[in-house]
Amino acid sequence: MYISRTQLGGKWGLAILAGLMMTACFPRLEWDLLAWVAWVPLLMAIRNSPGWESFRLGFGCGMVHYLSLLYWLVHTMHHYGHLPLWQCVPILGLMAAYLALYTGLLTLWLSAQPGNVTTILLFPAAGVALEYARAYILTGFPWEFQGYSQFRHLHLIQIADSLGVYGVSALVFLINGAIAFGLLKLMRQTWRNASVTATAAWQGIGLAGLAMVLTWGYGHVRLAAISAAAAQSPRAGIAVIQGNIDQAQKWDPAYQQATIETYQRLSAQAVADGAELVIWPETAAPFYLFRDKALTHQILTGIRMADADFLIGSPAYAHENGRTRLHNSVYLIDKNARLKGTYAKVHLVPFGEYVPLKRWLPFLGKLVAEVGDFKPGRKGTTLNWGDHKLGPLICYEIIFPHLARAMAVGGANLLVSQTNDAWFGRTSAAHQHFSMGVFRAIENRRSLVRAANTGISGHIDPTGAIRDQTELFTNAARTYPVSLLDVSAPYSRIGDLFAQICLALVGSGLVWRLWEQRRRDSGTTARGAQPAGSRQ
Repeated sequence: MYISRTQLGGKWGLAILAGLMMTACFPRLEWDLLAWVAWVPLLMAIRNSPGWESFRLGFGCGMVHYLSLLYWLVHTMHHYGHLPLWQCVPILGLMAAYLALYTGLLTLWLSAQPGNVTTILLFPAAGVALEYARAYILTGFPWEFQGYSQFRHLHLIQIADSLGVYGVSALVFLINGAIAFGLLKLMRQTWRNASVTATAAWQGIGLAGLAMVLTWGYGHVRLAAISAAAAQSPRAGIAVIQGNIDQAQKWDPAYQQATIETYQRLSAQAVADGAELVIWPETAAPFYLFRDKALTHQILTGIRMADADFLIGSPAYAHENGRTRLHNSVYLIDKNARLKGTYAKVHLVPFGEYVPLKRWLPFLGKLVAEVGDFKPGRKGTTLNWGDHKLGPLICYEIIFPHLARAMAVGGANLLVSQTNDAWFGRTSAAHQHFSMGVFRAIENRRSLVRAANTGISGHIDPTGAIRDQTELFTNAARTYPVSLLDVSAPYSRIGDLFAQICLALVGSGLVWRLWEQRRRDSGTTARGAQPAGSRQ
């Protein structure tokens, strides 16, 4: 089929527009309503395109989206990794290209689907399957799935307590598919060079409308129920401390004592406001706590004077089998300065906390050069705090649904996010990072408190409502009366079953299609091999 340059240019214009719209849904722009139509231009672009062209259009859309969404990686690598810009930009390009592969695979899959309601239904399944795969392949990078764009719309995202963030993503894909097919019918356009029937268009719109109504109704019921349960649950005064320590000074020994004094001064304010547990951010103590005697003594003395329990982030090391293992850890210390428990970060940041494939890539280094390669801790380790349990999640562990779920399964009454987002500067990354915590609270029906070195710190309740958040690059000591809800959410019990079903559905469909194609090819070959004398 001949395609003119004008037609091809129009398709690429639609793909680029879709990529920009997808990015605009997320912080900081937060034009979240665009999420419900952001995929429509891309679907219109690939409607009659052959498979390889559909893949290229999807890949191009993904490149535009991820380059504009993750632009902050250049800032991080240049300012803190000290890489020249001519290296940072290609690295961002490689990261965006990897993520864009998933968008390309989705449009490639769509290019083989018929123009009926089945495609509208299977589009969400395929989209979710690829998001789920992205959460695990190459250690996983589940940053800003489609569902995360709706973090402020509480009635629509309560389904996450059963389906996870993937359920909201599925709804976004479904609405986009229904709108696209409705427009194709309205504009008398074709899908896969065949007319879209009125039946298919109206069935898609009806299914999308029904899904939206059911989702909204479920959200209304669950919001009321969880709010009532949270109001009757035990509460504790929890403080988050935002020290606002310059990343350039953080690991300088000359600033260590001043750093401690800053955190102790802010902690004293929090205790005066009724804090029972004071939370410092990731590596707030920029030395080996309980190893450096002088600085540890200074911290423990301050804890005794404060007369409150503390959860403090610090690097740690231990000797095991003749080897030294480094950990990115948090320490729970009671008001009598006794160590009550430790948690070591499980999901480490590649090139930030360790160098993957270091044996084969010895020339690559880490962004954090002050300490060696960290080793992961044990998944689901909770900390006993009186009659309650804390579920720490360090840095970007908060973007992995299964890690927060492991904490809830382990009995955590409170999810605690401790991070150092100074790496992000004033880019949109810190806002994106904070917004994803909303879903961890809903999925497990737990309060979540967040202590970040330079922000954003805050408090999210079990309904996903953001009760408070700090400004970036300011000192802050916030004390919250936090609900320690202990209900069992469906997601905590079944995990990512919904996403796994979508993956199995799409995978089995691909296997069936390949089998059918092979059977047809075999039949064609057999007919073609018949002796000439046997043909009638």
